[in-house]
Amino acid sequence: MVDFPQYTDAFIVGGGPAGLATAIALRGRGFSVTVADPAEPPIDKTCGEGLMPDTLVALACLGVELPREHCYPYRGIRFIGGHTSVDASFPKGTGLGIRRTHLHQALIHRAEEVGATLRWGSAVKGLSGKNLVVGDRTVECRWVIGADGENSRVRRWAGLDRAPRSSVRYGFRRHFSVSPWTDCVEIYWGPRCQIYVTPIGPQEMCIVLMSRDPHLRLEHVRAMFPELFDNLRNAHPTTLERGAVSATRRLARVSRGNVFLVGDASGSVDAITGEGLRLGFEQAMALAEALVHRDTQVYAAAHRRLARRPAFMARLMLTMDHSDWLRRRVLNSMASEPRIFARQLAMHVGASTITDFVCGSMLPLGLRILTA
Repeated sequence: MVDFPQYTDAFIVGGGPAGLATAIALRGRGFSVTVADPAEPPIDKTCGEGLMPDTLVALACLGVELPREHCYPYRGIRFIGGHTSVDASFPKGTGLGIRRTHLHQALIHRAEEVGATLRWGSAVKGLSGKNLVVGDRTVECRWVIGADGENSRVRRWAGLDRAPRSSVRYGFRRHFSVSPWTDCVEIYWGPRCQIYVTPIGPQEMCIVLMSRDPHLRLEHVRAMFPELFDNLRNAHPTTLERGAVSATRRLARVSRGNVFLVGDASGSVDAITGEGLRLGFEQAMALAEALVHRDTQVYAAAHRRLARRPAFMARLMLTMDHSDWLRRRVLNSMASEPRIFARQLAMHVGASTITDFVCGSMLPLGLRILTA
């Protein structure tokens, strides 16, 4: 039987990136922390495996060092649709491609380094008053933190699970052994689907297909993306296909009593933003700050603020998923004036003001769409 402490300041349900980041942040404030997860590490999950520069800043704030031998840098983002392509470099820094399992292991190492108690292969059964039931015992804790993902049981136990998912899409990921042909994360746009391509090593690429169709797979869209599949013609898959749901959900509340939610358990944005991990890391630091001051409203306000930008950018990008006409007009307009795309990317990674974004990007883009 897995041993648990009789008391812990914070009991975190879920040992994924958001849960481990929360453990690290709370230990940095001097709280005792226990993390429980029914899985065994390192935990894998379907994702594009590209870390944006602002995500790397958040990891640095948590003291997490990524294994450089398992990382691959990329300078920016490229959109590709039909015969049209536009790209831009990040205004500051680079992104890193890294296998999800390597990222998870780096977070585990940091959590252990700061003294968090990690209990793998341990399922939490439910709440008992303000405490948690694990196995046949109850662990006394000051705070319960749900970091158990999109289908959070903690959220349900706390009565916070009342917000429907406003949109659902499906992602399917595979890795291929091939030398990267790009120094960007590439997003290939097709009718009601996208393919995200991330270089994650000198001989490995991560390929993710996203759509609203749970049955759509890479082999079904070859004709839509001839350039991509030409680059993959001599590539060999190195992993089996792995799928996941990408949902958009906004909760009315992210805490009740002594229960707090972080990461996808606290609401989520579509994976098209590539910002899910950053949100989880920054929410972890915001929660630690709030608990130091014993003010739940501090966390609620920070949570709303952190979600605002990625939610806005997700809505903008998903409009292109709904309309073939608009997608073609947008891509053609940005390709003819690349500065528009550069300013949008700056906004996406938090390096632009709303005024610069509207005046330097959205207004010129709207004018080009209307006059094209």
